[in-house]
Amino acid sequence: MNVVVYCSACDDLAPEVTAMAQALGTWIGQKGHSLVYGGVKAGLMHVTALAAQQAGATTIVGIVPACFEHRADPLCSTLLLSANLSERKSMLIERGDVFVVLPGGLGTIDEWISTLSQQVVDGKVKPIVVVNHGGMYDGVLQQLNATAQSPFARSPLIKASRVVTNERELLEKLNNI
Repeated sequence: MNVVVYCSACDDLAPEVTAMAQALGTWIGQKGHSLVYGGVKAGLMHVTALAAQQAGATTIVGIVPACFEHRADPLCSTLLLSANLSERKSMLIERGDVFVVLPGGLGTIDEWISTLSQQVVDGKVKPIVVVNHGGMYDGVLQQLNATAQSPFARSPLIKASRVVTNERELLEKLNNI
């Protein structure tokens, strides 16, 4: 299974957030799954990749915009370059069997919403598990819920994300997929 992970590329994050990324990477490696991620050697991206590799993952696919090639994580068994961020998102989405959204910034939110939008358009539901650590994504979730209840949304898939708040819930959800 290809597990696409969207997350922060910022370093020096809270230990409990780093622990979630480590647990996710370990789960990916131990289960024999493949990690597909933004491919940068920084923040939660690198933490997840390192844990996956240490737990035995043999396939770690990094998808990096060509302008960031110099930041590529050497842990990638496969490094794919995209022309820009839009192409990168498309490449991530097409390779995913399940998507995990860890805490992150604007890029992480953009990847999550783009994945959800693509599923609405395609009508293909693939699991999206969102880690809403400390209420990080409360506002986005409220907006998605309001949109789903509005006359403007055409699909109930807009609320398809499975929301968890901690490492235990994340691994439990993943084990049930």
